[in-house]
Amino acid sequence: MLQWDNIYNLECIGGMRQLPDACADLVFADPPFNIGYAYDVYHDKREDNEYLNWSKKWMSEVVRILKPDGTFWLAIGDEFAAELKVCCTRELGLTCRSWVVWYYTFGVNCKKKFTRSHVHLFHFVKNPAHFTFNDDAIRVPSARQLRYNDKRANPKGRLPDDTWILNPKELENELGTDKDTWLVSRVCGTFKERKGWHNCQMPEEVLHRIISVSTNENGKVLDPFLGSGTTLAVAKKLGRRYLGFELSPEYWEQCRKRLEGETPLF
Repeated sequence: MLQWDNIYNLECIGGMRQLPDACADLVFADPPFNIGYAYDVYHDKREDNEYLNWSKKWMSEVVRILKPDGTFWLAIGDEFAAELKVCCTRELGLTCRSWVVWYYTFGVNCKKKFTRSHVHLFHFVKNPAHFTFNDDAIRVPSARQLRYNDKRANPKGRLPDDTWILNPKELENELGTDKDTWLVSRVCGTFKERKGWHNCQMPEEVLHRIISVSTNENGKVLDPFLGSGTTLAVAKKLGRRYLGFELSPEYWEQCRKRLEGETPLF
């Protein structure tokens, strides 16, 4: 039987099928985008119908293992964002609370289209009337506070916009973190945060926001596509339970080592 606070070198559908119903508070998934990325094991260029059928299968397992008040965050590129959103809402019964656009500079160079510089982050819930949303954990200073010193401003700040702007690391000092737009760097090749074995590494700050707002302490976080292991590394730092699957033996081993080196922040 699979145990929490572990990761498994398993294909995600088979792995999730070994889990009981309603066991996870949050599932964060950053699946292959089906754009021909050179993974070491997975083939990332399937026929469209094959990819969509596969996506529905693993997302159906996500819905099954989510608790009644659970949350599902999906990171996906342009090519299949619309289809997967429709699948989740019209076929799998989820409600989309937010459609976040994560914009970043240092975009991915493309040959026959504009540079890829954003990712869609869909925020789905099982029950639109009852789900975890810790708004105080993610508030940012408002323009009323910073620019106008308006006494009417909420002293706790405001909720972030649904467009998240990521800037290059070298601009952080110039841009600061006290503005009314959330700023955090995309993980590029020269950054200290970069682990080096996976080219699609998610920034920890993205996951910090998602896990903080969608789970409470000791909540259970699952990632069906571990990749570089960022989701569960942040979950462990934040004092959450975690479980994940990775198809690649090499990526799985690197994630295992990464998690061993993480300790709770509190």
